[in-house]
Amino acid sequence: MYLPGYYDDPVNEYWHLLNAVTIWDVGVERQVEITGPDAFAFTSMLTPRDLTKCAVWQCKYVLLTDQEGGILNDPVLLRLGENHFWLSAADADILLWAKGIAVHARMDVEIREPDVSPLQIQGPRSREVVTTLFGEEVASLRYYHCAEADLEGIPVVVSRTGWTGEVGYEVNLRDRRRGDDLWERVMDAGRPYDIRPIAPCEARRIEAGIFNYGSDMTEENNPFEVTGLERLVEFDGSDFIGRDALERIEREGVSRKLVGVEIGGEPLPAENSESWPVLVAGSVAGRVTAAIHSPRLDTNIGYAWVPIEQASNGTEATVEAPAGTLSARVTALPFWDLKKETSKA
Repeated sequence: MYLPGYYDDPVNEYWHLLNAVTIWDVGVERQVEITGPDAFAFTSMLTPRDLTKCAVWQCKYVLLTDQEGGILNDPVLLRLGENHFWLSAADADILLWAKGIAVHARMDVEIREPDVSPLQIQGPRSREVVTTLFGEEVASLRYYHCAEADLEGIPVVVSRTGWTGEVGYEVNLRDRRRGDDLWERVMDAGRPYDIRPIAPCEARRIEAGIFNYGSDMTEENNPFEVTGLERLVEFDGSDFIGRDALERIEREGVSRKLVGVEIGGEPLPAENSESWPVLVAGSVAGRVTAAIHSPRLDTNIGYAWVPIEQASNGTEATVEAPAGTLSARVTALPFWDLKKETSKA
């Protein structure tokens, strides 16, 4: 499926996200639904996160790992019942992976792609819009929690999640025939708050320390190599695919790390479309996976893979960008963090 690129200048979209409210067409996201008497045990087997800590109507940011500990995807998990789960992924065919595991798992589960089409409402005025649409109870959801709702006959699941680090919600439509109806109702509710459609905002997601599966990390990487994802491996929970490999990696350590970097030079006109070499002492030591100018921070920011010896905050390097050789410095993540009045998911 296609994903909207831009509706306006990306800097204008960025500032509108920060100052008002935006609506995103993210129907491209795919859901994998897992149900049945063994759904909890089966879903727990797919991820290193301890799902005993995930209550019904709670969400979790999870990793799916293979037998070598490699990251297959990083979906948001929604628990809609004791044995009812959605894995909401931006891309990658997790449906076939889950079905393949189920063939040999000898568990009583049903795995399918449900009729779900998401859109996001993001920005500081998003709570007012959601209150108008669904009432105060839904608008008051805690971060990474969700609830069923009905909007004049349009069935949805609303979650307090999003790809921005701003206050925001994801509205999961459960009847694809009502897509236009839902969009127009959101636009009507948001008109007093100057709602505008925008594309997923690259600058804001990097500021927030949010990674993009497929470009920042792939199945060739494990959670201990990605700054901040180490916390998603919880060995106290159930057995899971890749556990032995990840226990070994934790003991032995890693040789590389995905880190945040500030990049010098003039403001980047757009995000990079391919990786850029990172040089340390004149030799290629890694690569920049994402880079863009942050209007709020007034600096270029991004992510880079570097050797573990160069992964400490403050380490200097250079980047070979299309515009020339640029200075770079490893820095802490996230670059900018809003207090969302909740704990991590």
